[in-house]
Amino acid sequence: MESYLLDWVNLLLRWTHVITAIAWIGASFYFVFLDNSLTRPTAPDLVEKGVDGELWAVHGGGFYHPQKYLVAPKSMPEGLHWFYWESYATWLSGFGLFTVLYLFNAGTFMVDKQVHDWTPGAAVATALGFLVAFWLVYDTICRTFGRRKNGDAIVGGFVFVSVVFAAWLACQLYAGRAAFLLVGAMLATSMSANVFFWIIPGQRKVVAQLKAGQPVDPIYGWRAKQRSVHNTYFTLPVLFAMLSNHYGWLYASDNNWVVLVLMMLTGALIRQSFVARHKALVHGKRVPWEYAGFGVAALLGLVVYLVPKPEIDASAIASAAPVNAAAGGATAQNVSFQQVKGVVAQRCSMCHSAVMASKGISFDSAESIKRHAQQMYQQAVVLKLMPLNNATRITPDERNLIKRWYEEGAPVN
Repeated sequence: MESYLLDWVNLLLRWTHVITAIAWIGASFYFVFLDNSLTRPTAPDLVEKGVDGELWAVHGGGFYHPQKYLVAPKSMPEGLHWFYWESYATWLSGFGLFTVLYLFNAGTFMVDKQVHDWTPGAAVATALGFLVAFWLVYDTICRTFGRRKNGDAIVGGFVFVSVVFAAWLACQLYAGRAAFLLVGAMLATSMSANVFFWIIPGQRKVVAQLKAGQPVDPIYGWRAKQRSVHNTYFTLPVLFAMLSNHYGWLYASDNNWVVLVLMMLTGALIRQSFVARHKALVHGKRVPWEYAGFGVAALLGLVVYLVPKPEIDASAIASAAPVNAAAGGATAQNVSFQQVKGVVAQRCSMCHSAVMASKGISFDSAESIKRHAQQMYQQAVVLKLMPLNNATRITPDERNLIKRWYEEGAPVN
């Protein structure tokens, strides 16, 4: 019953997280497009009102005419809409999901003793420290260098170095799956912190100054714009990190921190190509696709780097000694069920047996192994997600044995 209820909590939190993330990212992407697509108005009435940029658009059978005031309109409008609950709800649901799936099960999902041998409590405390420490470092960089000459480039360089270091450190401490997700959560936390600590408070101060009839300090608008731009570049790297836990060949690869950094860099470069495209189109200039080109080149480099190693030649296997004691002497010609059963008993039964049937799956009989053969193949061979964190030390040869058995029709006689 406990497992059943936790599955419901998992489902509802995940559903909420996806819905709110779509709302937040969609609004963020729209406003980035809007900011980079505005043109200066020529109509005297708009200039007189203080409109700095306008855009005509058509959608859903109607025409829209959004206008932007810089720094603020001359008087406070009624019915002002605020964009912040999308961000807060996304972070809260995401942190809740992270807590249920990882922090409450740190010994299983976060600690890989082959990577770093420490207690679940220490792993949880350090993970929370990652979220706080990166925000403090990132915020300090922005406040220290943001308004200097070439401030955007300086901040970008320092933030990139900080992300690289965090990715490296996380992959030295945690199971690959948890490390990738933790770095994504770290960036996502800074995104919501930008909204909570700077963007919304700054806008509230602008509103208060307008209502009091005071001059509006432009620093609040500048700072909100800076953090909003950072958030749009963090978005695709965060989305990759959140999706990566479904692809074991990514986080279980050699030098997995390099894979993480390059994939996040690819996302940021592709996002930059869209931002640059918006600016180029409104000014009638060539679209600088070079950013996307660099991102795709990095992606193709990873595709080549992560190509699976060639399997052992079939004739060599046929004449070689047995794979190992657990495999029971498999050859390339055929794989017997007894060989697969030996691997399952040694590598899988810890979590999938009559005593402990994780996710309702047990391998305590030939019929149950046959029934779950496709899931075993998918999780242990294709995705390499199981055994979780490779806690039972399954070998590549044993995965290959399961692969050949499944491809031969998963016989059990």
